[in-house]
Amino acid sequence: MLRGIFIALIFAGFLAGRPDGSKAQSGTKEFAPVEQWRKAVLSGDERELAAIYVTNPRILGPGDKPQTMTEEIAYWKNWKDEGLIGLSTKIEEEQEPQPGLQVVLMEVTLTERSGGSSRKSYLAMAQGWVQQGGDWKIVLVQRHEASRMPQPIENKDIYPSDANAVQEISEALKTAGKNGRRVLLVFGGNWCYDCHVLDEAFHSPEIAPTLNKNYVVVHVDIGEYNKNLDLAKKYEVPLNKGVPAIAVVEADGKLLFSQRQGEFEAARSMAPEDILAFLRKWAPTTSRTL
Repeated sequence: MLRGIFIALIFAGFLAGRPDGSKAQSGTKEFAPVEQWRKAVLSGDERELAAIYVTNPRILGPGDKPQTMTEEIAYWKNWKDEGLIGLSTKIEEEQEPQPGLQVVLMEVTLTERSGGSSRKSYLAMAQGWVQQGGDWKIVLVQRHEASRMPQPIENKDIYPSDANAVQEISEALKTAGKNGRRVLLVFGGNWCYDCHVLDEAFHSPEIAPTLNKNYVVVHVDIGEYNKNLDLAKKYEVPLNKGVPAIAVVEADGKLLFSQRQGEFEAARSMAPEDILAFLRKWAPTTSRTL
Protein backbone atom coordinates (compact mmCIF):
# COMPACT_ATOMS: atom_id res chain seq x y z
CA MET A 1 0.00 0.00 0.00
CA LEU A 2 1.10 3.62 0.30
CA ARG A 3 3.17 3.42 3.46
CA GLY A 4 6.12 1.33 2.36
CA ILE A 5 6.55 2.97 -1.03
CA PHE A 6 6.27 6.51 0.26
CA ILE A 7 8.63 6.12 3.19
CA ALA A 8 11.12 4.45 0.85
CA LEU A 9 11.15 7.60 -1.26
CA ILE A 10 12.14 9.67 1.73
CA PHE A 11 14.94 7.42 2.88
CA ALA A 12 16.22 7.11 -0.69
CA GLY A 13 17.89 10.45 -0.12
CA PHE A 14 15.49 12.82 -1.85
CA LEU A 15 15.60 15.03 1.23
CA ALA A 16 19.11 14.26 2.38
CA GLY A 17 19.60 17.88 3.37
CA ARG A 18 17.27 20.63 4.54
CA PRO A 19 16.63 23.13 1.75
CA ASP A 20 16.93 26.30 3.81
CA GLY A 21 18.89 25.43 6.95
CA SER A 22 15.96 26.36 9.19
CA LYS A 23 15.48 24.83 12.60
CA ALA A 24 13.47 21.65 12.93
CA GLN A 25 10.03 21.56 14.43
CA SER A 26 8.66 18.43 16.04
CA GLY A 27 5.66 16.76 14.43
CA THR A 28 2.30 17.16 16.08
CA LYS A 29 -0.36 14.55 16.71
CA GLU A 30 -2.74 16.30 14.33
CA PHE A 31 -0.63 17.93 11.66
CA ALA A 32 -2.25 21.37 11.24
CA PRO A 33 -0.92 22.28 7.74
CA VAL A 34 -3.15 19.58 6.24
CA GLU A 35 -6.13 21.75 7.15
CA GLN A 36 -4.59 24.65 5.24
CA TRP A 37 -4.24 22.42 2.18
CA ARG A 38 -7.83 21.18 2.56
CA LYS A 39 -9.23 24.72 2.61
CA ALA A 40 -7.12 25.71 -0.40
CA VAL A 41 -8.49 22.82 -2.46
CA LEU A 42 -12.06 23.70 -1.49
CA SER A 43 -11.54 27.34 -2.36
CA GLY A 44 -10.60 26.52 -5.94
CA ASP A 45 -7.98 29.26 -5.81
CA GLU A 46 -5.02 27.99 -7.85
CA ARG A 47 -2.55 30.52 -6.49
CA GLU A 48 -3.52 29.82 -2.91
CA LEU A 49 -3.09 26.09 -3.47
CA ALA A 50 0.22 26.43 -5.36
CA ALA A 51 1.67 28.53 -2.53
CA ILE A 52 1.46 25.51 -0.21
CA TYR A 53 3.95 23.50 -2.30
CA VAL A 54 7.71 23.92 -2.68
CA THR A 55 8.90 25.08 -6.11
CA ASN A 56 9.63 21.62 -7.51
CA PRO A 57 7.77 18.98 -5.47
CA ARG A 58 7.96 15.29 -6.30
CA ILE A 59 4.47 14.15 -7.26
CA LEU A 60 3.39 10.59 -8.03
CA GLY A 61 -0.07 9.98 -9.42
CA PRO A 62 -1.89 6.65 -9.88
CA GLY A 63 0.51 3.88 -10.84
CA ASP A 64 3.37 5.96 -9.43
CA LYS A 65 3.34 8.07 -12.60
CA PRO A 66 5.36 11.27 -12.13
CA GLN A 67 3.34 14.46 -12.51
CA THR A 68 4.21 18.12 -12.79
CA MET A 69 3.14 20.84 -10.42
CA THR A 70 0.84 22.15 -13.15
CA GLU A 71 -0.86 18.75 -13.38
CA GLU A 72 -1.21 18.57 -9.60
CA ILE A 73 -2.97 21.94 -9.39
CA ALA A 74 -5.14 21.09 -12.40
CA TYR A 75 -6.17 17.81 -10.77
CA TRP A 76 -7.60 19.53 -7.71
CA LYS A 77 -9.02 22.42 -9.71
CA ASN A 78 -10.93 19.92 -11.84
CA TRP A 79 -12.61 18.47 -8.75
CA LYS A 80 -13.80 21.96 -7.87
CA ASP A 81 -15.00 22.62 -11.40
CA GLU A 82 -16.94 19.34 -11.39
CA GLY A 83 -18.94 20.32 -8.30
CA LEU A 84 -16.77 19.64 -5.25
CA ILE A 85 -18.66 20.88 -2.18
CA GLY A 86 -16.88 19.06 0.63
CA LEU A 87 -13.47 17.61 1.45
CA SER A 88 -12.52 15.86 4.66
CA THR A 89 -9.31 14.13 5.68
CA LYS A 90 -8.79 11.15 7.95
CA ILE A 91 -5.16 10.91 8.98
CA GLU A 92 -4.17 7.28 9.37
CA GLU A 93 -0.55 7.81 10.33
CA GLU A 94 2.06 10.52 10.80
CA GLN A 95 5.82 10.05 10.79
CA GLU A 96 8.79 12.36 11.24
CA PRO A 97 11.64 10.65 9.34
CA GLN A 98 13.94 13.57 10.15
CA PRO A 99 13.59 16.94 11.88
CA GLY A 100 11.58 19.39 9.83
CA LEU A 101 10.05 16.70 7.64
CA GLN A 102 6.56 15.33 8.29
CA VAL A 103 4.91 12.48 6.42
CA VAL A 104 1.13 12.13 6.55
CA LEU A 105 -0.83 9.15 5.25
CA MET A 106 -4.54 9.81 4.97
CA GLU A 107 -7.84 9.02 3.38
CA VAL A 108 -9.49 11.95 1.64
CA THR A 109 -13.27 11.98 1.27
CA LEU A 110 -14.51 14.14 -1.60
CA THR A 111 -18.18 15.15 -1.76
CA GLU A 112 -19.57 16.31 -5.10
CA ARG A 113 -22.91 17.76 -6.02
CA SER A 114 -24.54 15.36 -8.46
CA GLY A 115 -27.87 16.49 -9.85
CA GLY A 116 -30.12 17.16 -6.90
CA SER A 117 -28.08 15.04 -4.50
CA SER A 118 -24.46 14.46 -3.55
CA ARG A 119 -22.06 11.58 -3.83
CA LYS A 120 -18.78 10.69 -2.17
CA SER A 121 -15.48 9.51 -3.59
CA TYR A 122 -12.42 8.35 -1.68
CA LEU A 123 -8.74 8.90 -2.28
CA ALA A 124 -5.81 7.30 -0.46
CA MET A 125 -2.95 9.77 -0.36
CA ALA A 126 0.37 10.51 1.29
CA GLN A 127 1.97 13.92 1.65
CA GLY A 128 5.49 14.88 2.68
CA TRP A 129 5.83 18.31 4.29
CA VAL A 130 9.08 20.21 4.82
CA GLN A 131 9.57 23.18 7.12
CA GLN A 132 10.84 26.33 5.41
CA GLY A 133 11.36 29.15 7.87
CA GLY A 134 8.13 29.40 9.80
CA ASP A 135 6.02 27.69 7.13
CA TRP A 136 5.35 24.11 6.11
CA LYS A 137 5.37 23.26 2.41
CA ILE A 138 4.39 20.11 0.52
CA VAL A 139 7.47 18.52 -1.02
CA LEU A 140 6.23 14.99 -1.81
CA VAL A 141 2.85 13.63 -2.91
CA GLN A 142 1.67 10.13 -3.70
CA ARG A 143 -1.96 9.37 -4.43
CA HIS A 144 -4.08 6.55 -5.79
CA GLU A 145 -6.93 6.86 -8.25
CA ALA A 146 -10.11 8.24 -6.69
CA SER A 147 -12.74 5.59 -6.04
CA ARG A 148 -16.36 5.43 -5.00
CA MET A 149 -15.24 3.18 -2.14
CA PRO A 150 -12.85 3.79 0.76
CA GLN A 151 -9.28 2.88 -0.15
CA PRO A 152 -6.95 0.86 2.13
CA ILE A 153 -3.91 2.67 3.46
CA GLU A 154 -2.08 -0.41 4.67
CA ASN A 155 -1.97 -4.13 3.99
CA LYS A 156 -3.97 -5.78 6.77
CA ASP A 157 -3.85 -9.49 7.47
CA ILE A 158 -7.36 -10.33 6.29
CA TYR A 159 -6.19 -13.72 5.00
CA PRO A 160 -4.11 -15.25 7.85
CA SER A 161 -1.74 -17.89 6.50
CA ASP A 162 -2.49 -20.26 9.38
CA ALA A 163 -6.29 -20.13 9.01
CA ASN A 164 -8.13 -23.39 8.49
CA ALA A 165 -10.69 -22.45 5.86
CA VAL A 166 -12.62 -25.73 6.08
CA GLN A 167 -13.05 -25.33 9.83
CA GLU A 168 -13.99 -21.64 9.54
CA ILE A 169 -16.63 -22.40 6.92
CA SER A 170 -18.08 -25.15 9.11
CA GLU A 171 -18.29 -22.82 12.10
CA ALA A 172 -19.76 -20.04 9.95
CA LEU A 173 -22.50 -22.35 8.69
CA LYS A 174 -23.45 -23.24 12.26
CA THR A 175 -23.53 -19.57 13.27
CA ALA A 176 -25.58 -18.67 10.20
CA GLY A 177 -28.08 -21.39 11.01
CA LYS A 178 -28.59 -20.11 14.55
CA ASN A 179 -29.03 -16.49 13.47
CA GLY A 180 -30.99 -16.90 10.24
CA ARG A 181 -28.10 -15.61 8.12
CA ARG A 182 -26.16 -16.85 5.11
CA VAL A 183 -22.43 -17.38 4.62
CA LEU A 184 -20.41 -15.15 2.34
CA LEU A 185 -17.17 -16.74 1.15
CA VAL A 186 -14.58 -14.27 -0.11
CA PHE A 187 -11.71 -15.94 -1.97
CA GLY A 188 -8.52 -13.88 -2.25
CA GLY A 189 -5.15 -13.10 -0.68
CA ASN A 190 -3.35 -10.40 1.26
CA TRP A 191 -1.43 -9.44 -1.91
CA CYS A 192 -4.71 -8.54 -3.67
CA TYR A 193 -5.40 -4.78 -3.52
CA ASP A 194 -9.05 -5.15 -4.54
CA CYS A 195 -9.54 -7.70 -1.74
CA HIS A 196 -8.56 -4.98 0.72
CA VAL A 197 -10.84 -2.46 -1.02
CA LEU A 198 -13.77 -4.86 -0.64
CA ASP A 199 -12.92 -5.50 3.01
CA GLU A 200 -12.82 -1.73 3.67
CA ALA A 201 -16.26 -1.48 2.06
CA PHE A 202 -17.58 -4.28 4.27
CA HIS A 203 -16.57 -2.22 7.33
CA SER A 204 -17.97 1.07 6.05
CA PRO A 205 -21.02 2.69 7.72
CA GLU A 206 -23.01 2.39 4.50
CA ILE A 207 -22.53 -1.36 4.08
CA ALA A 208 -21.63 -2.95 7.43
CA PRO A 209 -25.16 -2.93 8.94
CA THR A 210 -26.66 -4.82 5.98
CA LEU A 211 -23.73 -7.21 5.76
CA ASN A 212 -23.60 -8.05 9.47
CA LYS A 213 -27.36 -8.56 9.76
CA ASN A 214 -27.55 -11.01 6.88
CA TYR A 215 -24.19 -12.75 6.50
CA VAL A 216 -21.31 -14.46 8.22
CA VAL A 217 -18.14 -13.67 6.28
CA VAL A 218 -15.29 -16.13 5.74
CA HIS A 219 -12.10 -15.09 3.96
CA VAL A 220 -10.63 -18.02 2.05
CA ASP A 221 -6.92 -17.62 1.33
CA ILE A 222 -5.86 -18.83 -2.13
CA GLY A 223 -2.16 -18.21 -1.50
CA GLU A 224 -0.45 -17.69 -4.84
CA TYR A 225 -3.29 -19.50 -6.58
CA ASN A 226 -2.05 -22.69 -4.93
CA LYS A 227 -4.12 -22.90 -1.75
CA ASN A 228 -7.70 -23.99 -0.98
CA LEU A 229 -8.26 -24.70 -4.66
CA ASP A 230 -10.46 -27.64 -3.69
CA LEU A 231 -12.80 -25.21 -1.90
CA ALA A 232 -12.92 -22.93 -4.92
CA LYS A 233 -13.90 -25.95 -7.02
CA LYS A 234 -16.47 -27.10 -4.46
CA TYR A 235 -18.17 -23.71 -4.45
CA GLU A 236 -17.82 -23.34 -8.23
CA VAL A 237 -15.65 -20.21 -8.11
CA PRO A 238 -13.39 -19.91 -11.20
CA LEU A 239 -10.30 -18.25 -9.77
CA ASN A 240 -8.93 -17.62 -13.27
CA LYS A 241 -11.50 -14.80 -13.48
CA GLY A 242 -9.68 -12.97 -10.68
CA VAL A 243 -10.14 -12.18 -7.01
CA PRO A 244 -11.78 -11.19 -4.79
CA ALA A 245 -14.28 -13.84 -5.79
CA ILE A 246 -17.48 -14.46 -3.86
CA ALA A 247 -19.82 -17.36 -3.16
CA VAL A 248 -23.05 -17.22 -1.15
CA VAL A 249 -24.00 -20.33 0.80
CA GLU A 250 -27.17 -21.17 2.67
CA ALA A 251 -26.83 -22.22 6.31
CA ASP A 252 -27.52 -25.84 5.31
CA GLY A 253 -24.54 -25.76 2.95
CA LYS A 254 -26.47 -25.25 -0.28
CA LEU A 255 -24.64 -23.08 -2.81
CA LEU A 256 -26.86 -20.14 -3.80
CA PHE A 257 -24.44 -18.05 -5.87
CA SER A 258 -20.91 -18.26 -7.17
CA GLN A 259 -19.06 -15.51 -8.97
CA ARG A 260 -18.51 -16.68 -12.54
CA GLN A 261 -17.45 -13.55 -14.44
CA GLY A 262 -15.09 -11.75 -12.04
CA GLU A 263 -17.85 -9.43 -10.83
CA PHE A 264 -15.89 -8.29 -7.77
CA GLU A 265 -12.40 -8.59 -9.28
CA ALA A 266 -12.22 -4.81 -9.85
CA ALA A 267 -13.74 -3.85 -6.50
CA ARG A 268 -11.98 -0.48 -6.58
CA SER A 269 -14.18 0.58 -9.51
CA MET A 270 -17.46 -0.35 -7.80
CA ALA A 271 -19.75 1.95 -5.85
CA PRO A 272 -21.30 1.30 -2.41
CA GLU A 273 -24.73 0.96 -3.99
CA ASP A 274 -23.42 -1.87 -6.23
CA ILE A 275 -22.34 -3.91 -3.22
CA LEU A 276 -25.51 -3.13 -1.28
CA ALA A 277 -27.64 -4.26 -4.22
CA PHE A 278 -25.77 -7.57 -4.29
CA LEU A 279 -26.05 -8.10 -0.54
CA ARG A 280 -29.76 -7.34 -0.55
CA LYS A 281 -30.39 -9.63 -3.51
CA TRP A 282 -28.83 -12.64 -1.78
CA ALA A 283 -29.91 -11.86 1.79
CA PRO A 284 -32.31 -14.24 3.54
CA THR A 285 -35.82 -13.60 2.18
CA THR A 286 -37.10 -11.93 5.36
CA SER A 287 -34.30 -9.32 5.22
CA ARG A 288 -34.34 -8.23 1.57
CA THR A 289 -36.22 -5.03 2.24
CA LEU A 290 -33.37 -3.62 4.38
